[in-house]
Amino acid sequence: MTIRDWPSQERPREKLLARGPGVLSDAELLAVFLGSGRRGKSAVDLGRDLLARAGSLKALLDAPQGEPGIGSVAWCRLCAALELGKRYLDAELRSSTALTSPTDSARYLKSRLAGYPYEVFACLFLDNRHRVIAFEELFRGSIDGAAVHPREVVRRCLAHNAAAVIAAHNHPSGVAEPSSADRQITTRLRDSLALVDVRLLDHFVIGHGEPTSLAQRGWV
Repeated sequence: MTIRDWPSQERPREKLLARGPGVLSDAELLAVFLGSGRRGKSAVDLGRDLLARAGSLKALLDAPQGEPGIGSVAWCRLCAALELGKRYLDAELRSSTALTSPTDSARYLKSRLAGYPYEVFACLFLDNRHRVIAFEELFRGSIDGAAVHPREVVRRCLAHNAAAVIAAHNHPSGVAEPSSADRQITTRLRDSLALVDVRLLDHFVIGHGEPTSLAQRGWV
């Protein structure tokens, strides 16, 4: 039985139009992007198979091209959907009057950094009202770490005329516990930025769960 044979109220697209995307399961959302299934399998069945094979929706969307076992057209659709989500968060963050809560920046930074299989260090550059000027990925490394150079962070702050910075990096292991090296680079960044009157507001470590704020632990 294909999706066309299902009752209209159970078809993913019709459910989305009638009740909104929030009522759809992960498999049903995937089915909307996949467009069609395979012989003997509906698009929803294919979505369930892909999720089962990957282990989770995050693992599926983070997988390299070709690994999930879908065609290039469907893969491009999923990648485009993921990128649209990131850009929506970016636009939402930039349109806000100011960052008033660590939760706002943590959510955005996790969306940008959590999927990398290697370590990435990035910064949010803010004006004197804590409004976002820019987001930049500054350093990339292996799974063992990235070399962070405070002078480059200072240089980019001056280029953006930033008054404050929020730093972040991911742990590819998924464990968001700051290491001693993370604490050391935070201190170096804070002291280097202070020389040019730029404040380091926070340094987030991004893993599988909630990002860890070094500021909330009193380490900034």
